[in-house]
Amino acid sequence: MKWNTLAVLAAASAFVLHAETAQEKGKRIVSECLDALGGDRYLKMENREETGRAYSFYRERLSGLSIAKIYTRYYPVQDTVHELGQRERENFGKKEDYGVLFTDKEVWDITYRGARPLPADRFVRYKETTLRDIFYILRMRFHEPGMIFESRGADVIENSPVEIVDITDADNRTTTVYFHQITKLPVRQVFYRRDEVTRDRDEEVTRYAKYRDIGGGVQWPFAIERERNREKIYQIFSDSVQVDNPKEAESLYSLPSSIKLLKPE
Repeated sequence: MKWNTLAVLAAASAFVLHAETAQEKGKRIVSECLDALGGDRYLKMENREETGRAYSFYRERLSGLSIAKIYTRYYPVQDTVHELGQRERENFGKKEDYGVLFTDKEVWDITYRGARPLPADRFVRYKETTLRDIFYILRMRFHEPGMIFESRGADVIENSPVEIVDITDADNRTTTVYFHQITKLPVRQVFYRRDEVTRDRDEEVTRYAKYRDIGGGVQWPFAIERERNREKIYQIFSDSVQVDNPKEAESLYSLPSSIKLLKPE
C-alpha cells in the first residue's frame, strides 16, 4: 500500500511539473486556431474581397441596409503595436458607386460628388477595432513582442463549448476571445474602449459564424455581428468571399488624383 501511495504521489508530482501554465495553454489554443484558419496560407493572405448584405442598426432598430463589397489588403509595418497594417475599401450598391475608404491614417467618404474626410474619431475607432480584432491579430500581430495569450478556462457560451483566452499586447490592451472547442475557430470576442468623444467605457462584442473554405484551406466567417453596450450595431452576411485575387487593383486603397476633395462637414 505504501509503495502504491508513493507511486501515485510521484505521478501526481510529475503531472504538476509538466502541466501547462495559463499562458502556455492560451498560446496553444490560439496556435490551434491559426492552424484551423489555414496556418501558413492564412499568414500569407495579401487581400480579401467579401460580397454580401450589410445591415446597420441604431438602438436595435434597422437604420440601413445595402449590397456591400468589402476589399481588404494587408501591408507590412515595423511597429505592429501602433501602426495599422491594413487598408480597407467598403463599396455599396450594385454599381459600387459610393463607399468609404480606410487608409492607415484617415477615413474618406466617397460619392459621385467627391471625397470628404470623416471626423478623426471615426478613424480612431476603426484603428482600435482593427488592432484588437482576432483575425487581424492572427494575421499581423501573432509574433509581436510583448503579446501575452492567457487561458481563462473552458465554458459553454451561447450553446457552444468554448475555450476562453485573454490576448494582451504591450500597451495593456486586452481582447477576450472565445474559441470553439471542436472546430478551434473564434465564435466571439469582447474588448472595452473609451469613446473618443464622450469618454464613456464601451463594451464591443463581435460574433462569428458560418465558416467556409475561401480558397487554399483558409476559413472565414460568412456571418459577422457586432454589438456595442449590448445593442446590435452591425451585421454582414456574405454571399461570397475571395482571397488573394491577382486582378485586384492597388488603386482601390487610395484616392484617385483626379477626385474632387470636399471640405469636412
